[in-house]
Amino acid sequence: MSGNRLTRWVRRLDVFAVIEKLLTLAALVLVAVTVGGQLGQILGLHGTVGLLAGWSIAVVYDALWIGALRMSEVAIRQRSTVGIAVMLGLSVVAVGTSTATLLILGHAQVFAFVPVAAALFMGLRLFAGNVLADADTAAAIAEQSAADRNARALAAADARHLRAEATTDVVTETAGHLAEAERQMARADVLTRAQAQINKARAKAEERLASSEKEHGTAALAFAERDLVLAVSRPVVTAGGHVAAELDGHTVVTQAKPEIEPVTIPPVTADETDTVTVPVQAPVEDGMTLQDLADIKGIELPEPGATLSDDQLEVVLRWLRYAMEPPRSYRQAQAEFRAHGFRAREERVRRIWGEIETNEAKVH
Repeated sequence: MSGNRLTRWVRRLDVFAVIEKLLTLAALVLVAVTVGGQLGQILGLHGTVGLLAGWSIAVVYDALWIGALRMSEVAIRQRSTVGIAVMLGLSVVAVGTSTATLLILGHAQVFAFVPVAAALFMGLRLFAGNVLADADTAAAIAEQSAADRNARALAAADARHLRAEATTDVVTETAGHLAEAERQMARADVLTRAQAQINKARAKAEERLASSEKEHGTAALAFAERDLVLAVSRPVVTAGGHVAAELDGHTVVTQAKPEIEPVTIPPVTADETDTVTVPVQAPVEDGMTLQDLADIKGIELPEPGATLSDDQLEVVLRWLRYAMEPPRSYRQAQAEFRAHGFRAREERVRRIWGEIETNEAKVH
């Protein structure tokens, strides 16, 4: 059984192709050994450096030599006139240089023609496989070879396009994230600077108000307590029975003038302790919860951190204001509003608070 297999293998064996490959391998080895061992010294390099330089040049030259022969085969198959001329020209130069190198530097000049023999065997194979066929067959071979080459080129182009597209998508997505981050940072910067300016203006206003209260508060309070009376002067009757309007033949117009009754300003004695009495606030016992107020209003329970509607905002502010006795002021309620985690724009909070105070004034 094994004998039959060996016989079939021997019949299928292409002796011509085997000799071509052996000659090609022998030529590459001879050129590499000859050039790699001596080229370093010729270049003036010695030791390990010279050996590395020589062998590197030898390997590169062998790659060029065998590559030119292989590309010649491709050019012949595709019936490319320019390719055949270029590649065969390079092959002739490479084989001639290899032969000359072995003749000059080789230890045995008899092996100098091994590259020529390898090139001849390869040329015969190419001639037999691509030139001896009839015209139609040769054209079909050329078309198949060109189709294979085009298919490989298209596949490589598709792979490059997919890589470029993936890279572009990643770059675009990353740029979008970076742009959003820059926008958020710019927004935060603008808002914080604006809030700082607002706080500064409010602090200055508070200082001016405190200074005015300290300097003019007592006089302003006294003025508010004055009674303004509108008195009308009556015509004065003279001894002759004439009124003032008929004296000396002239008409005198009587004018109404306001008279301000004098009010004594009560002395104000400054508190020796220099303290201001503030009404003590205390939580309302059994007060309504936020859930109770939301149920009465018929709305959803306001959640901290969520965007609140006007109705929800009103419920939260009412709950904060009337949870203390006496009711909280706007600033106290605003501080508690933030402390409980609720969010809303300043102008919305002020507007709703004003509506609450207006409705409260109508009730009272």
